[in-house]
Amino acid sequence: MKALLLVDIQNGFCPGGNLAVAEGDAVVPVANTLIERGGYGFVVASQDWHPPGHGSFASSHPGKAPFEVGELAGKPQMMWPDHCVQGTEDAAFHPDLNVSAIDYVQRKGEDPAVDSYSAFRDNDKNAVTGLDAVLKEKNVTVLDIVGLATDYCVRFSALDARAMLPHATVRLVTDGCRGITEEGVTEALAEMRDAGVEIISLDEALHDHR
Repeated sequence: MKALLLVDIQNGFCPGGNLAVAEGDAVVPVANTLIERGGYGFVVASQDWHPPGHGSFASSHPGKAPFEVGELAGKPQMMWPDHCVQGTEDAAFHPDLNVSAIDYVQRKGEDPAVDSYSAFRDNDKNAVTGLDAVLKEKNVTVLDIVGLATDYCVRFSALDARAMLPHATVRLVTDGCRGITEEGVTEALAEMRDAGVEIISLDEALHDHR
């Protein structure tokens, strides 16, 4: 089966959100086009779902400002603005996203003591979300990925998909992704490519009827 993973297409990461990615909302029509015309048997959406006072928030660390590097769970941690707090409008999916087509929502980042960029497991790689088991049960052989942000949650979701779904082809649809920094995106694409993730365009995704 061919599946689509929508990574964190939430208000918080789009213009006007608490951790906005430049042109983040531009991924929404691409995601909707893939949903409509990509021939997917299963559509999954990950959702950042932080409790108030999450450990990755700069506000949880006196003296730390957003985008400074601090420490969480004994490891270096980028300090973020408060974002995607459970039940808030910031955490909701973008209003233009075709949410009616989503078959399964995977929430992440709920443990206040560790961040979770990946839809598959936390940053410590200790706790898994269970998404890999869901996709294996569905016999997913091709997983296409779009979303936000290329250099963080998309990157680590794609890398974990390669590691945890060894028999599936994992593809990143670049038109449907936006990143935080140009350097970060370049580095992320190289790392994903080196790990065996196929980097493709929207046209390629639509015209491949596997």
